[in-house]
Amino acid sequence: MEKKHWIFLVIFLIAGVWSGINPYETGLWFMEAGMCIAGVAILAFTFKRFRFMDMAYVFILIHFIILFVGAHYSYAKVPLFDWIKEVFDQSRNNYDKVGHFAQGFIPAMIARELLIRLDVLKKRSWLPFIVVSICLAISAFYELTEWWVGALSADGAEDFLGTQGYVWDTQSDMFCAMLGAICMLIFFSKLQDKQISKLADRQINK
Repeated sequence: MEKKHWIFLVIFLIAGVWSGINPYETGLWFMEAGMCIAGVAILAFTFKRFRFMDMAYVFILIHFIILFVGAHYSYAKVPLFDWIKEVFDQSRNNYDKVGHFAQGFIPAMIARELLIRLDVLKKRSWLPFIVVSICLAISAFYELTEWWVGALSADGAEDFLGTQGYVWDTQSDMFCAMLGAICMLIFFSKLQDKQISKLADRQINK
């Protein structure tokens, strides 16, 4: 690994340690933070075979930090968003929507890079539709996982689900993920294409 990758890992470890110090609920922390640990393990295991662009690693790290914050406070009790709730007279703490937006944005970046660099699609015009569909599938599976875990842990179900009494929470979570995926495609596709092209040029010139 290069120096920058070690820096990413150190930031991840610092955020993880902070998140694990006196969390809102230990069992909830393991469920939420466990996804970050599993994610880093997968990235480390596949690093030599497929190294993502630096932009992807930066946004993946941001996503992990978002998850660590939610794991520490629980998504319904993040202090900054409690303050936003009071100032803007909102009915709930909406930090979970930030997490679900990221749940669409970052997987869209990952999926798009994989599809392009592995030359999965012959017609690039299908790329946006496929990427958004992948992100919605991930979001739907996550919502199913929340349902299963919530059903098995009755006492902590409300904290893990984070619905805060909002009847359309599941649907709005998936909508936020879809928005995240679309925003990534609109605002970062060209930059991602440039980075992938530079990588291809370097590989050709080796």
